[in-house]
Amino acid sequence: MALSGSPPAGSAGSPPPGSAGSPPPGSFARTGRGARLLGGGRSGTVISTASTIVVLGTLVAIFLLAPGAHAVEHAFFSPEHMWQSFIGNPQQGYYSVGAAIWLNIKMFIVAEILILLLALLIALVRQSVHPALFPIRILATGYVDLFRGVPLILVIFAIGLGVPALSLPVVSNQSNAVYGVTALVLSYSAYVSEVYRAGLNSVHQSQVAAARSLGLPQRQALRYVILPQAVRNIVPPLLNDFISLQKDTALVGILGTIEANKAAEIYSEQVFNFSSFTVAAILFLILTIPLARFTDRLIERDRRRRLAGATP
Repeated sequence: MALSGSPPAGSAGSPPPGSAGSPPPGSFARTGRGARLLGGGRSGTVISTASTIVVLGTLVAIFLLAPGAHAVEHAFFSPEHMWQSFIGNPQQGYYSVGAAIWLNIKMFIVAEILILLLALLIALVRQSVHPALFPIRILATGYVDLFRGVPLILVIFAIGLGVPALSLPVVSNQSNAVYGVTALVLSYSAYVSEVYRAGLNSVHQSQVAAARSLGLPQRQALRYVILPQAVRNIVPPLLNDFISLQKDTALVGILGTIEANKAAEIYSEQVFNFSSFTVAAILFLILTIPLARFTDRLIERDRRRRLAGATP
């Protein structure tokens, strides 16, 4: 709900959305997905294809001609070991990497929801100017400084080993996965709250002034005017953070939780082969690459929207 700003699409001085107009001077933009990816035109496609074949062929040749290529291939890319680690065999003492990845997915989903809520609360507290909230603002600032400064792996150790040692009712009797998700939420909320704050600060003061001129209370102005625009600006960086979050769920395995990376580690220790780690890496790529491409798509759509509303 923008109350002021760019002229409407299709008005004089601004091209309509989706039009094939020329990019502004000095822009790296290209018209069309293929042109942006390959450099533009049929000759660009031919050159890009040829250079890709050369680069990939060179990398494959370096690997195949290396003195230890056969040993590396057996250690990391053995089809037999990759399949065995994927399906698992508890009777022989190792778990399925393919089944364990579901725990990573569940931890990611739960952590993402909690991070979005907690980080927004922290950002709103830090943005507030009410005198009564001054002590809470100090605590929120200290929280962000603490968890942005301490490495995530240390936070996981502190929560996963420290909380059970307190012997508190209920709190100290949770699973290692719960402690791991708690550590992820505490750490990532500090980073994401700063992303929220950047989005809130990116909303022009004219929008706030316009909301006040319409007589909207501060809470409604925040809900219907400021937050929608702020969230639209921060979706791409938020998704980038969540790509990292998906990968960092593997760190919960240091507490003994059998997630994909831990299952791969157990397999490699049982059979002295590292192909299980390759399987885990492939599974994480399957999860993160679609999210990365979706992030790129949102960034490109936002770029087009801004260019469509810009005056020449």
